[in-house]
Amino acid sequence: MVEALARRWQSAPPAHPVILAGSTGSRGATQLLMRAVARLPQGAVVLPGFDRDMPDEVWHTLADPMRAEDHPQARFAQLMQGLAIGPHEIAAWTAATPASPARNRLVSLALRPAPITDQWRRDGPGLHDIAGATAGITLLEAPSPRAESLAIALRLRQAAEEGQSVALITPDRTLARRVTAALDRWRIRPDDSAGVPLHRSAPGRLLRHVAELFHLPLSAEALLTLLKHPLTHSGTDRGPHLRLTRELELHLRRHGPPYPDTRDLRAWAAGTSDPLAVDWAEWAIACFTGRQGTEEEPVEARVSRHIALTERIAQGVAGEGSGALWLEEAGREALETVSDLAENAPFAGALNARDYATLVHAVLSRAQVRSAVASHPLIRIWGTLEARVQGADLLILAGLNEGGWPQTPLPDPWLNRALRAQAGLLLPERRIGLSAHDFQQALLAPEVWITRALRSDDAETVPSRWLNRLQNLLAGLPGQGGAAALASMRTRGEHWLRLADGFETPEPVAPAPRPSPRPPAKARPRQLAVTDIQRLIRDPYAIYARHILKLRPLDPLMRLPDALMRGTVLHTALERFIRATLEHPERLTAPALIDETVSVLAENVPWAEARLIWQARLERVAETFVAAEIARRHVARPAAFEVRGAADIPELGFTLSAKADRIDIDAGGALHIYDYKTGAPPKPKQQAHFDKQLLLEAAIATRAGFGKLPPSPVASAAYLGLGSGAPVVAAPLDTEPPEKVWDEFRRLIAAYLSPEQGYTARRAAEKSRHAGDYDQLARFGEWDDTDEPAASEVGR
Repeated sequence: MVEALARRWQSAPPAHPVILAGSTGSRGATQLLMRAVARLPQGAVVLPGFDRDMPDEVWHTLADPMRAEDHPQARFAQLMQGLAIGPHEIAAWTAATPASPARNRLVSLALRPAPITDQWRRDGPGLHDIAGATAGITLLEAPSPRAESLAIALRLRQAAEEGQSVALITPDRTLARRVTAALDRWRIRPDDSAGVPLHRSAPGRLLRHVAELFHLPLSAEALLTLLKHPLTHSGTDRGPHLRLTRELELHLRRHGPPYPDTRDLRAWAAGTSDPLAVDWAEWAIACFTGRQGTEEEPVEARVSRHIALTERIAQGVAGEGSGALWLEEAGREALETVSDLAENAPFAGALNARDYATLVHAVLSRAQVRSAVASHPLIRIWGTLEARVQGADLLILAGLNEGGWPQTPLPDPWLNRALRAQAGLLLPERRIGLSAHDFQQALLAPEVWITRALRSDDAETVPSRWLNRLQNLLAGLPGQGGAAALASMRTRGEHWLRLADGFETPEPVAPAPRPSPRPPAKARPRQLAVTDIQRLIRDPYAIYARHILKLRPLDPLMRLPDALMRGTVLHTALERFIRATLEHPERLTAPALIDETVSVLAENVPWAEARLIWQARLERVAETFVAAEIARRHVARPAAFEVRGAADIPELGFTLSAKADRIDIDAGGALHIYDYKTGAPPKPKQQAHFDKQLLLEAAIATRAGFGKLPPSPVASAAYLGLGSGAPVVAAPLDTEPPEKVWDEFRRLIAAYLSPEQGYTARRAAEKSRHAGDYDQLARFGEWDDTDEPAASEVGR
């Protein structure tokens, strides 16, 4: 028909504008019209989605923008007013009928302007076949956005299996990404018209990370983020690069520092046996270290250096060009974007590094990239704009909540609505009216889903005004079956919500028993440190996991200033202080101790806040500690620091090792063993039954000695607290002499070398809320400390 009209108008152009309109709901005809509209002659006006079910009296109310700008047909009413014609003078351009004329009338009545919704009571009883009008509509009101997206994904999957074309229409990009992620579990990739924002693509992410190098200190996390990026080192073989990245990551996790510099990377490379490590480390140093700066610089120079550095990172150690940085669609779009930025950079003046990084993010976020991966031909995700001229067997209108669809208009701080209308400016409600027209057109498709979440992440939601009107109209027409039709719409949605809930409901699994593995005797450890004995008594499973399975907890990449670091640093400070005062007793003062602590903190703790807090804690106990130290010097003289010792149990083939923080020797040759504690020292009863570190060190000292110190009697052993009050807690050597402690220890080890003894998880945990390193491996939580252990033979 369009071709016939085009041929006729080409031979005899009309003398006045010709207006053609397709009815609401005739989406297929609208698509044909939009494809052929370019062939129509000048003077033809096309009105897709024209509502022919609206009475003339309603059209008259729409001509006033102040009253009806948010109505879906308001633009048409204003056009007709400008042309001085009525709706009956607009010809139908096609004889195609809507999918459901009854639904057209229902939706037209539901969307009437707010000032005249009282007409529902007059015109509502005239609606017929409401059940048929809503038969193709499913209303899904999900309890959460996650449930909404999963239910939609299940319906999209069914459509893919049945060969049905389906389109998800939503302005909510977060919801679209959730649905895409849910479909990924079935390896279904929808055709998303919006694509991916350039700043989220691989080239965009790399460009943003590199821009941050110029204003943020290089942390271990930032370094590894860049090294692991898929485009880094893409100009040559990535295998050795990934291997060295992994080795560097393990080194940083185990040894730090949290902010590596040139010296740290070179020291790591020198300590590894990989022949490629040195060249690779030099490449990493050249690319990533020493880039931070605070001064302002012309944007032109910044862009040039930014692009060059990004290309060098993508190139790799021995690669050429820029690797895969500018390849594929995302790379080409990124190159075009940064080239445009470079072209306009001379006009931008000077920026500091932080503002430049913000500028790069803003520029990249404006561009979109369509995925180069082949998408499913029947599954599509559209915005409301694309949905105006396309159709599918099933349309899913998702995210129908106020603030999302329609979006809340931005407030105008300068002009109110009346002043904007007088000035000839568009009203804020205009976009709502356009969205309303999109909603009306989509809702009249043969099969439609309407979905919304009852709650967002933090609050209850309000249904979209159009959905709210439709529900209120149906609920107010029980005589025509409106309430029953609304219930049926909800019932169809609840079916899919049940499927989604069932899909995510895990099948019942019997809880794991409390483990107590029994490895063979030959697999059991034959050497432990005194610090392991408390763990052997309290949580034998941790010894099994650490020394038999050889599992180690993976340290965090960005090590925080925790209690372990505080203890290590303060141990170092005290050792230096005590050593220095042996030759210079006059330095045995609180100010000297504080000065030494400040020096050690500056060397080992990169966090200013932690340095100040730990220094303040030591300052509070410095006077007390020094006074007690002077008293200790009258009894004995420090002879060894951080000295190692070991004692054997020959008949069991077992060795116990230890490292004493400090050992003093008195005039009679007896030893005084000290251990520094930054936390609360264990009380004597705890030492007698669980924390036997000092007692066992005393036993080793009497049997085998420490370092160059020969076996000697132990006069005392004590924990020197560095916490509040600097408490000194002595080991109960009078009630737990070394001979008794060693005999009990020998029997303990003999028991655990027996194949019949299991390594029970959390055998005697100090506190029920105490978290062990291997609780997850033991599946603690499926059982608790009151459950009987389940012995199991392993490794046989």
